[in-house]
Amino acid sequence: MQKDIHPKYYDNCKVSCSCGANFVTGSILPEIHVDICSACHPFFTGQQKFVDAAGRVEKFTKKYNWAARKKA
Repeated sequence: MQKDIHPKYYDNCKVSCSCGANFVTGSILPEIHVDICSACHPFFTGQQKFVDAAGRVEKFTKKYNWAARKKA
């Protein structure tokens, strides 16, 4: 077996959500920032929540100029 090919594992990875919830888990990253966690996800809370990812589709279509490609 090869030595030193696996990434370092952190037993106390700190995960922080945009809702303010924090918890500790294991990961290969020392800190993780997430948009939705189990404390604010609609499946677990039963409340509807909209994640604002505004502009992603518009940015993609503008970047690749899809409107001009359809006309040609």
